[in-house]
Amino acid sequence: MRILLTNDDGIHAPGFAVLENIARQISDDVWVCAPAEENSGAGHSLTLHQPVRLKEHGEKRYAVTGTPTDSVNLALRKFFADKMPDLIISGVNNGENLADDVTYSGTISAAMEGALAGIPAIALSQSMRGGADGPGFDAAEQWAERVIRPLLTTQIPRRCVINVNFPALPAAEVKGIRVVRQGFHDYARGSLVEATDPRGRPYFWFGLDDIEHSLDHGTDLEAVAEGYISLTPIQLDLTHYASLGDLGETFAQSS
Repeated sequence: MRILLTNDDGIHAPGFAVLENIARQISDDVWVCAPAEENSGAGHSLTLHQPVRLKEHGEKRYAVTGTPTDSVNLALRKFFADKMPDLIISGVNNGENLADDVTYSGTISAAMEGALAGIPAIALSQSMRGGADGPGFDAAEQWAERVIRPLLTTQIPRRCVINVNFPALPAAEVKGIRVVRQGFHDYARGSLVEATDPRGRPYFWFGLDDIEHSLDHGTDLEAVAEGYISLTPIQLDLTHYASLGDLGETFAQSS
């Protein structure tokens, strides 16, 4: 099996070293193409107005001066003319990617880029609590292979990403795996910090506080909060099908 690894925290991130160890338990044909620097919150952005550069960091290991999407796009176009990857894994992200956070996530978007190319794709994220004294990536290190291996024999739908989040617990305390739907945050209540820099110019800072959310039953938010690994299939088709009929009738009447 040929596996391509990427992330949004950068090629030197601790979670990426965890991902490489996980992948090498599954295959000996592992490729790396990840951003040279952190790109958290980059979403599905693609670099169009400046050149992207590639730097080799050893056999089959490359860093890109661009976004997570750039990394996957470049790797697929440059390295795999003979044989495309059988699987793309993005992560392990330092922090959870739950609910509608997936729309901002470079981790998820890198996996989406693989799914757009018709390649099965998995995104792995580790919830973090407790700082340096917390469990870190322990849950992902010990559980990721158990999550991934059954997926290798499962037909993941085309243009679909499997989003996996590990709770902020020691591996021994993880209760299991739940297949759940995506939850929703209340972004209207997110914080905005306004201050002035040393030169007297105003600036704004987002994302310093946790976003409020309700733990609806059967969601990824609930699963991780209760100590389970959440597994959510995400589709790239964003069409709201229930609205097609009503909107069609509205515009048919107005024409």
